[in-house]
Amino acid sequence: MARALIVGCGCRGRELGRHLLAEGWQVRGTTRHSDRMEQIAASGLEAAVADPDRPATVLDLVADVTVVAWLLGSADGEPALIEAIHGPRLERLLEKLVDTPVRGFLYEAAGSVPGECLESGGSLVRAASERWRIPVELLDSDPAEPAAWTAEAAAAIGRLLG
Repeated sequence: MARALIVGCGCRGRELGRHLLAEGWQVRGTTRHSDRMEQIAASGLEAAVADPDRPATVLDLVADVTVVAWLLGSADGEPALIEAIHGPRLERLLEKLVDTPVRGFLYEAAGSVPGECLESGGSLVRAASERWRIPVELLDSDPAEPAAWTAEAAAAIGRLLG
């Protein structure tokens, strides 16, 4: 059975997780705040604390994961944090994923994060795909359209395992 790790498992992440569960996946969702784990678990997902600004906390969760969904297109926080999780922290994570069972990476390339951060992150993800042959998908669906966003995210994950 395939397992997905959803990094940034807010409302949209939980909806995607429920969709994947219905398709037979096992799904682990992360949050930076332990007080939000209950919301993830209530959706039927395995909840875990991980901070995308600290890639090692995410890497600790990938030993049995097939696909990572980096759903941080609408992440909030200080501008330096947002730049880091779509820049050097993301790059470090991608570099380390090569030595894990992860066989696909979904990057949310749309949302409320400044466009230059999302473009930078998308470039890093494409470069990692070329350099290390990591199958990737960039999700550019409008997060303001939840049903269409979820359908496209699920389809992208399906293509990753294609």
